[in-house]
Amino acid sequence: MFSKSKKPEKKDMLVAPVPIPPKDDETDVTQKGSASTSSEEKVFTKVAPSVLSSDLKVKGNLLTTGDIQIEGVIEGDIQAHLLTVGETSKIKGEIIADDVIINGNVIGCVRGLKVRLTNKARVQGDIIHKAIAIESGAHFEGTVQRTDNPFENLPDKKK
Repeated sequence: MFSKSKKPEKKDMLVAPVPIPPKDDETDVTQKGSASTSSEEKVFTKVAPSVLSSDLKVKGNLLTTGDIQIEGVIEGDIQAHLLTVGETSKIKGEIIADDVIINGNVIGCVRGLKVRLTNKARVQGDIIHKAIAIESGAHFEGTVQRTDNPFENLPDKKK
């Protein structure tokens, strides 16, 4: 009968650290015992993912510690925390990310802790992963290799 409406939360947002101002010397002297725990505390703020629209064509590598959603055409390697490959996208190059969600076309090696191929995915290349999910209807040509650290044995330029 009664309900409270909540503001929708963006759960796909990255949480990035915010710098903590330095403490006074007096505070550090009085809290030496707890200094190690207080210095490890971090304040976080949400950062929106970068979105590359469907009319965008990029020739070159993309590198970020944040999230990327790609709807356009990319010729080059991509490194990110979370990479979402949209249905209209075409990527030709290596993908290295903690989480990879593929809805579009990828030609190249995919490395990730968690890799998900949706029913719209079209992938040609090897997938090196810690965990993988392939939905019914996804098209995949290549090899799949499970490893605890998919980022080991990377070429020097990617480390």
